Amino acid sequence: MLKHAPVYRYNRFVRPMFERVCNAELEIMAVMREPVSWLGSWYRYRQRPFMSGKPNSTEGISFDDFVLAYMKGDKPGFADVGSQFQFMKTQPNGTGVTHLFRYEDQPRLNAFLEDRLNVKLSLAQENVSPKMPLALSDDVATRFRRKCAEEFDLYASIE
Repeated sequence: MLKHAPVYRYNRFVRPMFERVCNAELEIMAVMREPVSWLGSWYRYRQRPFMSGKPNSTEGISFDDFVLAYMKGDKPGFADVGSQFQFMKTQPNGTGVTHLFRYEDQPRLNAFLEDRLNVKLSLAQENVSPKMPLALSDDVATRFRRKCAEEFDLYASIE
């Protein structure tokens, strides 16, 4: 439950514990994927054969239709994958992500972790979505950028 804890969950459960027990404020590290690539990963992940026939399977659904469904207020199960922006949103008390990395910049992320943890990392890729070409139509891409501007703005803000 804490492996992928959004900032609001950290703020509600973990931060108070460390504050009371250790009198410490932790730094928060997060990794964000480019928004279209992120949705593409979810789309491909839900294309796996064992998902066939399940309500959150994307089998038989185009990537355009997946993204259009994601932009709906009441998302169908196959497109209900959350929001990176909401996951990392700074809380009213100021608790927010301290160190934000682009998923696509693994060398920078690894260097940060190696420095902080004082270890040499050797990481293998696991839980990888099936490879397949994905492209959004210009119309859907424009609508997605407009509807989910906060996702793209947050990604663009990463140094």
